[in-house]
Amino acid sequence: MRNSETSAGRLLQTLKAVASPVRLEVLSLLKDPVGNFPPQTDGDLVRDGVCADFIRDRLGIAPATASRHLTLLTEAGLVIATRKKGWTFYRRDESAIHGFAEAVEAQL
Repeated sequence: MRNSETSAGRLLQTLKAVASPVRLEVLSLLKDPVGNFPPQTDGDLVRDGVCADFIRDRLGIAPATASRHLTLLTEAGLVIATRKKGWTFYRRDESAIHGFAEAVEAQL
């Protein structure tokens, strides 16, 4: 597979990840974790990310649904998942998001 095909495949995977209003909302909420989520006991909202349970509660969706959305965002490289004390915390990968925006702009 040529490098351009690999890049196009990655871009398509990321486009599919952001093609959901719920996943876009997750990314938006994670822009300001301190303003959008309550304090956490086991992890720093900025450094470690937001606990999946807080994201699920904020969105009002089932645990399995939240897990699927967060997994797709993680696989697309837009968020970073960190396991800590049995919990999973999510934070935006600003570098990857910036790279994605540049790749979309280059294609359009």
